[in-house]
Amino acid sequence: MKKSYIAIFTTILFGSYFTSNAQQDPQYTQYMYNTQVVNPAYAGSREALSIGALYRSQWVGLDGAPKTGTLAVHSPIGFGNVGLGFSLVRDEIGIVEETYANIDFSYTIQTSAEGKLAFGIKAGANLFNIDFSKLNIADSGDIFENNIDNKFKPQIGAGAYYYTNKFYAGLSVPNFIESSYFDEADIANANVSVISRERLHYFFITGYVFDLSENVQFKPAVLTKLVTGSPLQVDASANFLFYEKFTLGAAYRWSAALSAMVAFQVTDELMLGFAFDRETTDLAKFNDGSYEVYLRFEIFKKKERILSPRFF
Repeated sequence: MKKSYIAIFTTILFGSYFTSNAQQDPQYTQYMYNTQVVNPAYAGSREALSIGALYRSQWVGLDGAPKTGTLAVHSPIGFGNVGLGFSLVRDEIGIVEETYANIDFSYTIQTSAEGKLAFGIKAGANLFNIDFSKLNIADSGDIFENNIDNKFKPQIGAGAYYYTNKFYAGLSVPNFIESSYFDEADIANANVSVISRERLHYFFITGYVFDLSENVQFKPAVLTKLVTGSPLQVDASANFLFYEKFTLGAAYRWSAALSAMVAFQVTDELMLGFAFDRETTDLAKFNDGSYEVYLRFEIFKKKERILSPRFF
């Protein structure tokens, strides 16, 4: 029975995943804490050795639903102008598994007394797997007869990130290489008229911190994602930070989901974040929502950064 559910889900998924002109990278509700995964220029901007981990379980209760885990480590090196980091993403959707591993490098320019502009590049690899044995296939072809195991695809991306203590904005393309998921010969033998190809993803993120009182800060933020052949995706969020310890917020993913977020600055070094999404589409009838947990641990912070923690 479970195999049938996976087949139904994968049929729906592959309708957009393999026959459209584009495919979306993993999405995150707590994107404001997970910036390095999509923008290498963020590396080193926390002015500490920063270790962040995120796990997202999407559409809970639906067999084959997406599950994503990320790990991002970064730190300034040398005199602080250079940032170096490592990012790892593990993404599972139905019968598809992908692992992204990248080295992130940034260089920061002091543009004013408060402003800094960083430029970054990321380079690494993606390993792609498909297990067709999990499907019930009525009409199998050559493309479905052999699993895809650890297909290697190189990645090269770049980004820019401007920030002060109150404002930030970033623009990035995590991967410029448009790799195919299948060999052209396999596509021809299976009489499939399109080739699944990784498309360019453009990310724009921005936010601002308002001091509402001595102990309350408000931060609206927006993440915009653009992929050729896919609808524009916009995530808008609003977070309140109380006494530099407790964060409470909400978010809206355009024509997709409503979200609630909460975070705790447990110690000067440790922060925990949680998020819950509820679909605003018909898909809400078939799942129990999406859950996300985030952890950030930082050491070797500058003293002034501890006394005045940055909200992003």
